[in-house]
Amino acid sequence: MKSKYFKNIISQLKIKRHISFICLLIIFISSCKKIVEVEAPYTSTSAGNVFKEDNNAIAVVTAIFAQASSSAVFSGSRSINLFAGLSSDELTLNSGVTQSNYVAYYINDLVANQISSFGSENWQELYNYIYQCNAAIEGLQVSTTLTAAVKQQLLGEAKFLRAFFYFYLVNLYGDVPLALTTDYKVNALLSRTFVSDVYRQIILDLNEAKDLLSADYLDGRLVKYSSNLLGERVRPTKWASLALLSRVYLYAGNWAGADSSASVLISNTSIYDTVSLNNVFLKNSKEAIWQLQPVNSGRNTEDATTFILTTSGPTSNTDRPVYLSDTLLKSFEVGDQRKTQWVNNVVATGTGINYYYPFKYKNNGSTVTEYLMALRLGEQYLVRAEARVHLGNISGAKNDLNVIRARARLNPTTANDQTSLLSAILHERQVELFTEWANRWFDLKRTQNVDAIMTVITPKKSNGLIQWRSYQQLYPILFSDLAKNHNLIQNSGY
Repeated sequence: MKSKYFKNIISQLKIKRHISFICLLIIFISSCKKIVEVEAPYTSTSAGNVFKEDNNAIAVVTAIFAQASSSAVFSGSRSINLFAGLSSDELTLNSGVTQSNYVAYYINDLVANQISSFGSENWQELYNYIYQCNAAIEGLQVSTTLTAAVKQQLLGEAKFLRAFFYFYLVNLYGDVPLALTTDYKVNALLSRTFVSDVYRQIILDLNEAKDLLSADYLDGRLVKYSSNLLGERVRPTKWASLALLSRVYLYAGNWAGADSSASVLISNTSIYDTVSLNNVFLKNSKEAIWQLQPVNSGRNTEDATTFILTTSGPTSNTDRPVYLSDTLLKSFEVGDQRKTQWVNNVVATGTGINYYYPFKYKNNGSTVTEYLMALRLGEQYLVRAEARVHLGNISGAKNDLNVIRARARLNPTTANDQTSLLSAILHERQVELFTEWANRWFDLKRTQNVDAIMTVITPKKSNGLIQWRSYQQLYPILFSDLAKNHNLIQNSGY
């Protein structure tokens, strides 16, 4: 249904009015439950009417969250997480898998032409989400009838989401078109925008969202819970904006910004704290800053379904096709409890092969106990540690790093200078954030370690058939969009 109403933001040749996607959003949310909690009384054929009443406006923005929660882009067997894990040194693809795109990601041999567009699978859907955010922002900004508090929160949510989607686009593809309108005539002719300028827009959106969003978690009707500790952490707050902002500042090299943003979060101990390893990924854990709530009935996270292996071992199709790489397994220090608590193993019946798989999400049953973790406090300690190294605050950086190490039952770090600490933090991110939101793949690229690592890893993954080529750190742009918009150019090498 979605492909019928939504086209890529770059080539909005079939989208003539806002009403097409508004109707779809309202239809979609009828299948969502706890995350919505509101009726959708929209009946008008005028898109302007959608933002006249609170419930209609809430339903429209909520539907974007609901779609993201169920989207293959963010969780499961076609997610950014799985593809980037295959591209890097985190995951091993079962040798029986023959699907060409999985193999291409794994051996770092992506292609982009009129027949195959491996690497660009998530390009269109991310821009579809950005289009929806742009439409919501436009509608909310001109509305004069919404309750002020509702308008403010929804506008903050839409800007936060637009920044979130652009963060993944720019880290997957590099320079990308910066679409900030729903005008298809404008969007159809956009050229690529430098990464630095995209980051500038992301930071602008997040700072505006931070000032607009509530400091408290809100329910589906945008009403405060009796306590932040009792509420669902599925609608973004100002703290979610700060968390993403600290990450973006780190990636952009704004060390002071990353330090200060993370510090505000870490000091907010009334809402956030690190928790035991087994409790981190539970729904509404105190470590959670923002989570995506499952919307498919009787399902926990799609990551659990994709990663948790049975006695059959990894399969030869897209259902549980991967397991953890030896590189990652050997990266855990002796005694690291993350290897005990966040990794599990199974001996395959028949072959006797022992496979290790991610076990951060432990429940693939029907009783929902886990939400997909999008932003969490553990990352903030590592963001601040890295920023503080660059700022010359060596002792502060060590203290932050040791918070994460202590939870894993490891001794304090022995690193004492900038070079050794940066290396130690990158290693800690590898074993703390593995198989979460493409962190490892992005870390290798932003720290300029990707060539050194992948020059060794790629030949191993391809049995010596493929050598690493530096341009493969960026995925190719969707070929069909290049054909429609001659202002776009493909990433170098494709």
